[in-house]
Amino acid sequence: MDSEIKKSGRLVVSIVSHGHGACVIDLINDLRQFSGNSVDRVVVTLNVPGETLDLPGGASSAWPFQLQVRRNERPLGFGANHNRALADAGEEFVCVLNPDIRLTADPFEALVHCAAQPGVGCAYPVQLNVDGTVQDSERALPTPVALWQRRALGRGEKRVDWVNAACLVLPLAVWRQLQGFDERYFMYCEDVDLSLRIRLAGFKLVRAPVSLVHEAQRGSGRSLRHLAWHVRSLRRLWCSPVYRDARKLPPLEAAPASGAVRS
Repeated sequence: MDSEIKKSGRLVVSIVSHGHGACVIDLINDLRQFSGNSVDRVVVTLNVPGETLDLPGGASSAWPFQLQVRRNERPLGFGANHNRALADAGEEFVCVLNPDIRLTADPFEALVHCAAQPGVGCAYPVQLNVDGTVQDSERALPTPVALWQRRALGRGEKRVDWVNAACLVLPLAVWRQLQGFDERYFMYCEDVDLSLRIRLAGFKLVRAPVSLVHEAQRGSGRSLRHLAWHVRSLRRLWCSPVYRDARKLPPLEAAPASGAVRS
């Protein structure tokens, strides 16, 4: 399964499974069905020791992209897993993709096209809920006041400062310049930090005119362990120079209103 690493191509996709085997198989099938002409290599990292991946047709199946499966001896954080998966990338663009993403069409041709434009540091799609409504993947800077208004008062986003990492496409040069995710964030806020560092480096975040479905897990709302990780990451973010400098940045644009969107 772990064949020779591909050193050229247009796009490499990194997927990390934390026991999401069934979701990963569905996603790989989606990639095979819709994105065989857009994706050159897919790297799947199994982060839970002993986790297996029962690929349809087995390891000998013919895939339209190079498929590599890597297994961790011990669990790593979200950013560390993606950093390691993409450390040997030779493709022109890298993609971070959540295992709970579902495709109904190929989003990557448009994402790569947007990411290839001058001055762009990251392209991302519109994320949809399962019911077709627009998901709140574009967020304001998570100040304590903004979080309180969002969680306690149910207020939506009034501005966009960062985007979540369910699906991000970056030029390899930008990914390397920023050295990927900051691994001091074990889970949560690594996408806030990366978005802000992209902008502070003078690059743009660009929403591509494509959509996909994100079956978001929202783990911090159900698990005390995830909530503790979230709080710890927020404290690290708020104490960081990245957060301090990002408070001077203008918003990207007004957050889009929720509603039905076609893929």
